[in-house]
Amino acid sequence: MVSLARKNLLKDLPRFLVAQAGIMFAVSLVTIQTGILKGFTRSTTLLIDSSEADIWVASENIVNFELTEPFPYVQVRQAEEVEGVARAEALTIGSGRWYSDGKLTTLRVFGFDPNGDLFRPGDVSDNSMQALNAPYSALIDRTNMRSFRIDGVGDTARIRQLPVMVVGLTRDTQSLVSSKFVFTSLVNANAYISSGFSAGLTCQLGEGDITCINAFQREPDAANADVADPEPLKADAPVTYVLVKAKPGENLQRLKRRLESELSGTKAFTKNELITSTQAYWQNRTGIGFILGLGAIVGVIVGMVVVAQILYTSVSENLREFGTLKAMGASDWDIYSVILEQSLWMALLGYVPGLLLCWGVGTWTAATQGIVVLITPLSAVGVLGITVVMCVGSAVFAIQKVTRVDPGIVFKA
Repeated sequence: MVSLARKNLLKDLPRFLVAQAGIMFAVSLVTIQTGILKGFTRSTTLLIDSSEADIWVASENIVNFELTEPFPYVQVRQAEEVEGVARAEALTIGSGRWYSDGKLTTLRVFGFDPNGDLFRPGDVSDNSMQALNAPYSALIDRTNMRSFRIDGVGDTARIRQLPVMVVGLTRDTQSLVSSKFVFTSLVNANAYISSGFSAGLTCQLGEGDITCINAFQREPDAANADVADPEPLKADAPVTYVLVKAKPGENLQRLKRRLESELSGTKAFTKNELITSTQAYWQNRTGIGFILGLGAIVGVIVGMVVVAQILYTSVSENLREFGTLKAMGASDWDIYSVILEQSLWMALLGYVPGLLLCWGVGTWTAATQGIVVLITPLSAVGVLGITVVMCVGSAVFAIQKVTRVDPGIVFKA
């Protein structure tokens, strides 16, 4: 029976290759769609996951990690006085515009304490972290260099009308659904976020005419010469989160309640709670999960149609052989096992190259586009199960054909 299954499978090689191409397409579509969904949801919480904070204190009006309201910096100091708190640090998030080579790029500014212990933006060197103490210095993710028109460390640009120098590069920080991330110190971030709009033009009245110079197009040294250092944060300066490290052995749920009681208008989350809340928002309230899931379902349907058509045609062309087996005393299960084995071979031979193709595409997109197609061992096994079910389910149509085979067909002309 094993040799008959392989013989029928390879009898018409072009048709077999078409079937495998259909299965590869289905496997690739399901894997890429689910991988993008997993990579997308993971990217929205990379900064939370990499932090050392036990508890994140946010505004009571928080919607997700990036969509929340600020509160005064003085509450960071108040958090340090709460029983059970070992350390508290501020994190501020704001919007801005990156100006380089005459082009604008929207961005999200993240301000934190470079000398602190609770927040570190991805994979970044200690030297780069210390360099953030300099005025108007920043880190960017490697994948954003092209968008920011930056060639490397030491390049300069502007955030709104203020200068910025790239002092280091980080990786594994960028969210797929956000503007480009820029990381800097608290004082620098406060200056960037609070700075008003400026067209960047300096105009002088001459003899009968007006001369205007675009400040963004001046040489970096000349552009930065008249910019004062950013001022230290005042008590009423806005911050977005208080990152809290609990004392050893402290019950986090009780500490959360104490923080919410002491800091008015706030809501506290453990690290895992904030990750779950943010990922659930993007998956359920934005429709992105539905769209990517719909694409995966389409892939399964296409694969089932292709496999069902190939198996049904194969059975139809070999009805006399199946009739001969029945006339020789083969049971219905013996006949069914041939068709089921064909479907399993098709599933396996379509799954392996399809998964390898997705792995290659995912590696390329992560390195060049910053888009992670996350393929975990669990998701790979899941896609294998879907592929097997898809092919075996398609074999049901062919089995229905062979169940009606009359052994007498062998003796007909």
